[in-house]
Amino acid sequence: MTPQPRIYLAGPDVFQRDYAQHKQQIKQWCAELGLVALCPGDDEVSGDSKAEVARRIYEINVALIDSADYVVANVCDFRGHEPDSGTVFEIGYAVGRGKKVWCYNTPAQDLLQQVPQAEPGVCHAGMFIEDFGLPRNLMLAHAAELVQGGLHDCLQRVARWHAGQR
Repeated sequence: MTPQPRIYLAGPDVFQRDYAQHKQQIKQWCAELGLVALCPGDDEVSGDSKAEVARRIYEINVALIDSADYVVANVCDFRGHEPDSGTVFEIGYAVGRGKKVWCYNTPAQDLLQQVPQAEPGVCHAGMFIEDFGLPRNLMLAHAAELVQGGLHDCLQRVARWHAGQR
């Protein structure tokens, strides 16, 4: 573990129109807390095709996760009632590599309260809604520390936790 922990920032933030500005804010907050931000999209990526660019982005992001001490993930609702699938992959990959993960923008309500129901406990697609009293799928809820707050709250929590580990 490094003296200034390296934090990989997972999440759909890369799709924000103002991501470049948002990324600068992330890096500033991390620096103020003694953390080093590893943000997707820091590297210029080129290729002969979209598929080649996509493969390269994947490789860069996996390498960033490998080089991180911790992962902080934005698990906000993304295009529906669930987190971004790429973010969920990054969380699972990080956990599989033995990294500690924190998730922020976690809803206050459990899944049963979040998802519209066609009938009790069943969504409009006819699937049962997970009912364990958790705000996210049980696999995420038990793989990571869930934070009901924004990114800055989560980064503060990471910095406090890290300080307690030394």
